[in-house]
Amino acid sequence: MMKKEKGKGPISKDLLGMLACPLCKADLEYGKRMQSLVCGKCGAKYPVKRGIPVLLAPEGRKRLRQQ
Repeated sequence: MMKKEKGKGPISKDLLGMLACPLCKADLEYGKRMQSLVCGKCGAKYPVKRGIPVLLAPEGRKRLRQQ
């Protein structure tokens, strides 16, 4: 199991280093205030639910809500 860095959010530093924005493939950063992952390049935001990043493009999240 991966260790979390204290005070850095619910996602381990190792996992965060492997994740990329599904839209533009840039690195993601953890936004503590919004409790989400934020793309530094295109500005897309991805929620983190129960410690699991939901990396669906904004259009995909809208479709899931409609179903």
